[in-house]
Amino acid sequence: MVEMTDNAPGGKTAEEDAGEEHHHGVSFGEAFRVWLRVAALSFGGPAGQIAVMHRIIVDEKRWIGEHRFLHALNYCMLLPGPEAQQLAIYIGWLMHRTVGGLVAGLLFVLPGFLSILCLSYIYAAYGNVGIVAGLFFGLKAAVLAVVVQAVIRIGGRALKNRVMIGIAAAAFIAIFFLHVPFPLIVLAAGIAGFFGGRFGLAAFRMGGGHKAGSGATLSDAESALGEGIPAHARPNLAWSLRISAVLLALWLAPLAALYTTFGADNVFTEIGLFFSKMAVVTFGGAYAVLAYVAQEAVQHFGWLKPGEMLDGLGMAETTPGPLIMVVQFVGFMGAYRDPGALDPMLAATLAAILTSWVTFVPCFLWIFLGAPFIEKLRGNIALAGAMSAITAAVVGVILNLAIWFALHTLFAEVATVELGGLRLDIPVLQSAVPAAMALSAAAAIAIFRFKASVIATLLACAATGMLWTLAVG
Repeated sequence: MVEMTDNAPGGKTAEEDAGEEHHHGVSFGEAFRVWLRVAALSFGGPAGQIAVMHRIIVDEKRWIGEHRFLHALNYCMLLPGPEAQQLAIYIGWLMHRTVGGLVAGLLFVLPGFLSILCLSYIYAAYGNVGIVAGLFFGLKAAVLAVVVQAVIRIGGRALKNRVMIGIAAAAFIAIFFLHVPFPLIVLAAGIAGFFGGRFGLAAFRMGGGHKAGSGATLSDAESALGEGIPAHARPNLAWSLRISAVLLALWLAPLAALYTTFGADNVFTEIGLFFSKMAVVTFGGAYAVLAYVAQEAVQHFGWLKPGEMLDGLGMAETTPGPLIMVVQFVGFMGAYRDPGALDPMLAATLAAILTSWVTFVPCFLWIFLGAPFIEKLRGNIALAGAMSAITAAVVGVILNLAIWFALHTLFAEVATVELGGLRLDIPVLQSAVPAAMALSAAAAIAIFRFKASVIATLLACAATGMLWTLAVG
């Protein structure tokens, strides 16, 4: 595997450098068990996942210090994709070279992948049957409150001045009224922020981020890894290019095979290409891209019905792993409804694997290519400005997601109205669903008034949805 090429910088072989690299005393077997534990507890979105990782890796195991943890986190926040999984890859790589990063990253997504796959089987087979329909009805209503919470939380961190508020407003108008594709919004915001940062404009200075923890902090010198840089973690362009070529081939070779074998119109080719594109533009977390994914999956490809995206999001919210794993459900349902010559469940399973593959393989690529050079990246004020603008734009995009979800959760019918160059989705008031409105309101009160956890709120709403379905059915 790629570990064969993972030589230390300066021409040393892995054998020559082994003493330096493993001086921290943490065996690979112990690390495997710890990463499995982190994966099993990785609920609650990126903030919760990062908090769990910090508690176990820094506070409990004392593998790395607070400064190094935040240093790695800041780099991962600059990348597209789930920052919590990328942080696990980064720390695993620091501790046990390439194989450590691979194991940490794979274990981080494995429990969630298996959980969502099982729920997808149940959904496809029994989704319209009484109690199962009620479960997803409850989850759907609660997810709406969770998305609104995300708008407020991310907006409070990102919209620090009028320029950022203006970028968020422009992003919302572009995607809600003009239906501008999400990748173009990210590109435009990034270009504006890049030049704003390069010219030293104060509005584009990046700040904030996830809070790792509180209380006494562990210094790098007191940690198992120490404050020095392991030999394998020093910049080595040759190694970065070698492993990046391997990962790039692993990512793109299946897409090329699908395209040449089945053509561009095959459902597997469409799934692979579409979610590969998403893997490159998912800045700002899963919520930022979900509206675009939902609209494309429903309106363009026909993989899902409008309310089903919320069902998938409910699955991802209540299972371990990155929230972006909801795309696995999208791919599953897309192939289930268009299996070709295959059995629908087999086609759906293969599509779920393909979707997860093209979503997460790039995460390993970004880390292994760039991690040894993070000092240069962190000092780049133009790049920081670009990320500030992208984060602000993400707020507008997530607001669009909240409205889109509200329309398709609280109303059974939504009409599309053309006004000049604008296209608006308008709810049919007579199709309002009072039970969904009541359950969403209850979830919002639980989250905002009583500070209930997301998991507890989702589970309570799921149980209520099942009871309501049984009562009226």
